[in-house]
Amino acid sequence: MAFAKTDDGINLYYEESGSGQPIIFVHEFAADYRSWEPQMRFFSRYFRCITFSARGYLPSDVPTDPAMYSQERAMKDILAVLDHLQIEKAHIVGLSMGGFATLHLGIHHSQRALSLVIAGCGYGAQPEKKSGFHAEIEVAAKLFEDLGSVEGGKKYTIGPTRVQFQNKDPRGFTEFVNAMSEHPVAGSANTLRGVQKMRPSLWELIDGMKTIQVPTLIITGDEDDPCLEPALLMKRNIPSAGLVVFPNAGHTNNIEDPDLFNSTLSEFYLKVLSGRWSLRDPRSQATGILGFK
Repeated sequence: MAFAKTDDGINLYYEESGSGQPIIFVHEFAADYRSWEPQMRFFSRYFRCITFSARGYLPSDVPTDPAMYSQERAMKDILAVLDHLQIEKAHIVGLSMGGFATLHLGIHHSQRALSLVIAGCGYGAQPEKKSGFHAEIEVAAKLFEDLGSVEGGKKYTIGPTRVQFQNKDPRGFTEFVNAMSEHPVAGSANTLRGVQKMRPSLWELIDGMKTIQVPTLIITGDEDDPCLEPALLMKRNIPSAGLVVFPNAGHTNNIEDPDLFNSTLSEFYLKVLSGRWSLRDPRSQATGILGFK
């Protein structure tokens, strides 16, 4: 088994496959390194692909100290894997929790990114929903502590932005739920309280978004309601961003609609590698049909 060590002594399990320009995949809260298998199999034909489990997710270390979990740590753990593999720059792909970490990396360490894909990012990010989001996070953390990983995972994964996956692919959804049932309770609860609950609102990151120049693709499902407005916020403020909305789609983009996800990324990378992905033309930001303000 292969591990990268962070600067605070945590071992992060990773897998890699293929050769060429590197892509690193960063998973969501309800998943782990295994959730990127459809992308690892496809993109490793053309790229060097890396997937890893975040701290708190097996086979990575599971710190029991909640202070060892934070949004900053989630971002730095991506860098730790890249540093261990001696990768100077990579295409970064993150979903949900991983999308937040990818965005933060784009703001603070854009020199390490060849491109950014930020998918399913934004739940609880609106300032006016902050208190409700914090309360919901605490309920979810207690759910895992009180019921354990198996029953807690079953309840967590059947939310309103997950039923689309269940309806499209019952077999795949069952596999997803079973994988989450293997997550350590301490890792789930600490990640919820340390990373999710304490992360800054996306609305607090607008100035940072405006500094991102690397090619960026934002992906959201049209039935992932909590992430629709945040996706528009990022599109409007990241100068290099494009936005794709998957139809009749929920939150778990990469495994709910793997073929669409892979083809969308393939087209994005073709444009990036050919130098055809550019910053937004400022003329497009004028209001009105004729550009009158």
